[in-house]
Amino acid sequence: MPLADARARVPDLLAVPHDPILDQLWLDRMAEGCGRYTPLVALDPPDGLILDITGCAHLFAGETGLIDDLDRRITRLGMTLRHAAARTPEAARALARYQTLPAPDEDAAVRRLPIAALELEAEATTALVRAGLKTVGDLSARPMANIAARFGSDAATALRRLLGDALSVLDPRRTLPPVIAERRFAEPIARTAHATKILGELAGEAMGVLAERGKGGRHFRATFFRSDGLARSIAVETGHATRDAALVMRLFAERMDSLADPLDPGFGFDMIRLAVPRLDPLAATQLGLEGGAVRPSNEAGAIDELVDRLATRLGRARIRKYRPADTHIPEQTQLELPAADAPPPAPWPAPEPGEPPTRPFHLFDPPQPIEVIAEVPDGPPHRFRWRRATHAVRRYEGPERIAAEWWRRRDNGGLTRDYYRVEDVHGRRYWLFRHGLYEEKADPRWYIHGLFA
Repeated sequence: MPLADARARVPDLLAVPHDPILDQLWLDRMAEGCGRYTPLVALDPPDGLILDITGCAHLFAGETGLIDDLDRRITRLGMTLRHAAARTPEAARALARYQTLPAPDEDAAVRRLPIAALELEAEATTALVRAGLKTVGDLSARPMANIAARFGSDAATALRRLLGDALSVLDPRRTLPPVIAERRFAEPIARTAHATKILGELAGEAMGVLAERGKGGRHFRATFFRSDGLARSIAVETGHATRDAALVMRLFAERMDSLADPLDPGFGFDMIRLAVPRLDPLAATQLGLEGGAVRPSNEAGAIDELVDRLATRLGRARIRKYRPADTHIPEQTQLELPAADAPPPAPWPAPEPGEPPTRPFHLFDPPQPIEVIAEVPDGPPHRFRWRRATHAVRRYEGPERIAAEWWRRRDNGGLTRDYYRVEDVHGRRYWLFRHGLYEEKADPRWYIHGLFA
């Protein structure tokens, strides 16, 4: 109803602006907290969650105990809970939202639901009601082919899913990770240091499982479940697969120290879970002949560990690696990727022995325009002006003609480039190119693309 009418009925009504983004964030937090019951939690916006508790109810002495625990935590947060359990996600959702009277069993409860529980388009729902089909049971008594022919295939599909006759696929918020280690506590732990120690023990258990599978972890996510129903997740990544629990704990310590919102135990953590959602093959390590454990603190391992620590502290997108790309366009021969996402290093093309480098050490992005004087239209540059200074060319080498990748462009390719390696009278070397031939463009421009050492 309009706000003025609502205030007339309830003078002390508290009205706040609707913020759907905050509602979504709150629903995400609720879903994170429900991870204590099952790892398969799906969002049902704007105000619902769907939990697949198959194989999980025995941890709470049955479905009744699980629902009672969930209701107690939701009530503690000042919220009202409507819940239902059913064989399919659609049936559970419909019962929680539309059931008004108790029924002797699930099948009877579903058939008592109003036709609005199918959540079809408004026109289809109105047509069903006008046809005298007011409940799901009324509709299910009709032949499915007649329903599809008269009210559309969506009505028949929704009915079959509600009755459990069609396949229902739950889209969980997070897929089930291949490795999980968790610890539940009869009494909540209220000290973050104690929770960190438990996390270290879970990391040791997870590494043991990884060793049995011959795998290493690349992504580790720790979730701390508070006794009031909320949860907090902290994730770290490594550039290479690892089974080093100490390394993972150092990364978690770096992440916890850099949190803008510190980890708050509230009334205590009653469950801690460590998940390893990303695995890569990792062979066993050969021990040294002189005895003792192998130390991964060689030069490459130390650099990888430093990169992981910096990425954890500064952000995964701040630390990047270069990867060679299969292209002859100079500015596209390397890709800049986050260190955590970069694939294994690939060999870079080696220069010819004794030959000067064909590419400069520094490239301008984008290339900088210059003014060039050439003897003939397609000839080499004799003088160019760059950054208000004139440079006389003493030596040049070229042209190196590079055509556009016409097979990757819809406009049948771009302009041809003629590259020159030039040296001015002061010994400074530049990489210049003319963008376009005179057959392609009446007045092609010149650019400086890079500087040689």
